Formats: sequence, C-alpha cells, structure tokens
Amino acid sequence: MAVISDYEEEASNPKKDVAAGVSGSGNEASSSQDAALEALLSKSDNDPLKLLETVIWFVGRKSKVLELEDLDSRISEIVSKVKTTQAKQREPLTKLSNIKENETSKGISKVSGTRDSKNNAREPNISETDIKAEPSNKDTVPEVKSVGGVSPKGTDAKEGEEEENDEKGIKPNAGNGADLEKYSWTQTLAEVTVHIPIPPGTKSRAISCDIRKNTLKVGIKGQPTILEGELYNSVKVDDCFWSLDGKTLSILLTKHNQMEWWRSVIKGEREINTQKVEPENSKLSDLDPETRQTVEKMMYDQRQKAMGLPTSEEQQKQDILKNFMAKHPEMDFSKAKFS
Repeated sequence: MAVISDYEEEASNPKKDVAAGVSGSGNEASSSQDAALEALLSKSDNDPLKLLETVIWFVGRKSKVLELEDLDSRISEIVSKVKTTQAKQREPLTKLSNIKENETSKGISKVSGTRDSKNNAREPNISETDIKAEPSNKDTVPEVKSVGGVSPKGTDAKEGEEEENDEKGIKPNAGNGADLEKYSWTQTLAEVTVHIPIPPGTKSRAISCDIRKNTLKVGIKGQPTILEGELYNSVKVDDCFWSLDGKTLSILLTKHNQMEWWRSVIKGEREINTQKVEPENSKLSDLDPETRQTVEKMMYDQRQKAMGLPTSEEQQKQDILKNFMAKHPEMDFSKAKFS
C-alpha cells in the first residue's frame, strides 16, 4: 500500500524542496530530457534500478542530500506520488455491465454471424461494437392509472422509494456506487474509490489508513474510527493508495476480481442494486484476447438463453451425446433420461 503525504503541510521546511524538485522534474521533463534519460537507460543495460543507482551516486557527489536524516521517507513519498499520478492517468478498464445477472440484458449492435436450428445453434461472430446496458424486460413495470386521484400504492414518490430500497439494494449513484452518511464511493470493474470528508486542517500524518487484502480500517489518530470492516471482496494491496486533498480523503482500492461489480465497500453496509449499474460504452477491441473471448462467450450464452436455445456448454454436451449415440447404434436410448 502506498501513502501520499500532504506536501503543503511542510512548505516552510527548506528540506522539502529536495523532494519537490525530484518529483517535479519527472512531471515536467521535456522531450530533450526524455531523450537524454533514454540514452542513460540504454547505457545502464536498460535496467531502471541500475540507472536510479547511478543518479543517486551523482546527486550524492554533487550535493549533501544523502546526509538528510529523513531521506528514505522523502524518496518513498516521491515514488508513491508518481505511482498515484500514473494510476490516475491510466484509462479506466473497459466497463462492462454485469452480464452474470440473469435480469440484466445488453443491447448489442452490429452483430454478424449465423444461427442454425434450435438444436444446432452456433456462436455468432461478434464485431468490435459498442455494448450498452439496457433495462431488462423483467424490470419493466406496466403503467397503472390512478383511481379517484390515488395511485395503487399511495404516491409515485412512495413507489419510487419502495423500489429503491427493495431487497435488491438501493439505486447506484452516478459513479455506480453509493452516497452514505460517513462516506461516498464509486467504482469501475477494476477499481473502487472511497471518498471520506475530513475536518479542515487535518494533516496527512494524522491519517490512519490500514488496507489489507480483505479488510479496511480508516480513521484519524486519537479519534473514533471512521470506517472499519471486511471488504466486499479481496483487493490487490500493492496497487491500493490513499491521498489527502483538502477536506477529502480518497482511497483507491484495486479489485482482485476485475469482472465483478461490488454491492458495497464494507460487508454489512447498505448495498446497491448492481442490476441498475450503468457502465460507460465500451468496445470489445479494447479488451485483451483472453478477456474478449470470455465476454463474447458470456454474451452468446445470454442471447441463447433469451431465445430459449442451448448455451455453448449445453451445445457441447449435446454434440458429445450425438457422437456417442452414432458410435453405438446397437444401444437403445429411447427411454434414457438426460439432465
């Protein structure tokens, strides 16, 4: 887990210029500097660690930076800040709707392919098309007119509230997460971001944030814990970060399973209805081959189920059975029952 310190809290400390200078130089490097660094990297056998060692030796000879008592922590802060910046600049992984839910259906445009008869269905060729989440037919509620000025359940607002707070969970916010009393959170298929309001003037050194594979504990030192409990699912601890920006503490959690929507951050907290998640448009071409193959198979199986046709796995079993029956014509399968 990486921690991003609040650099502004020690702006008056002249030693801070060393860390700020090293960090800033990486962000503002010109193309000529890039070329020079690439040349140095090439001379270092393309070993980044060897290049870093060379730079440290050079800085140590030209300055007294190696004499700083807190040099190790400052270098760690710089590395953490660079990692966090790169994480924010990464394009979010392709967001796909949770096609594992039977109630969720997807609109797939520009789909080419062929379909045989009911017992000989084949997988269609799916082009690189946009996939948009559309409401399932099961979620469609027929319009019921009010009688005598009174709706069947009282008022439209009450109906909406009851629907929102049903057993499937509350409606997600704009970021596919939820806005709760102590914090709010958003998510993509790859990451979960938690935003916690913090009293003004709180310094980063006063923050206590313990991120583990299956648990999260957040608070301010000397004060009651703000958030604590078992995570909805496991995370990649080395790819998790937290940062303090003014009055907000932001925690980025990288999901271990990046093909699943979380219903909550902490188990036992108020859950969202993942069937109402609205992922952004995405293209199959953005996926790596292995993930794309998995997604295409899942979409194909869902389409087959919607049409009352066998899924790819069921079709495979039928083909195996047909081959077996063809090889053993002497056997009578008329009274056989297959599950």
